Amino acid sequence: MYESGEDYLEAILILQQEHGFVRSVDVANRLHVSKPSVSRAMSILKDNGYIIFDLGNMIKLTEKGQNKATDVYSRHQLLTKFLTKITGVPADQAEENACRVEHDIDADVVAGIRKWMETN
Repeated sequence: MYESGEDYLEAILILQQEHGFVRSVDVANRLHVSKPSVSRAMSILKDNGYIIFDLGNMIKLTEKGQNKATDVYSRHQLLTKFLTKITGVPADQAEENACRVEHDIDADVVAGIRKWMETN
């Protein structure tokens, strides 16, 4: 999956947790992208089995989408905490960097960071 697809899934997960429902306009606002961009991305995510559209065109994560979004968001949170802890940079700076790194980092590196964070 491309980085942008992971960003969309992560945004859907966060919006779902915050509001209990997700509309395309909410995703566009959160990611600062156009509504046509969201429409295209939602079509791709739907075709790949990550989301469905519920009553009123609300976006819902499928089990596959929930698993992927949770994985991405978990990496994001872990990396933000890790970068803040080891560098002392402000949380917003750590979060911006974590957002860029979360898509490319190897699973074994994430596991090593998680283990380190649990003991330090």
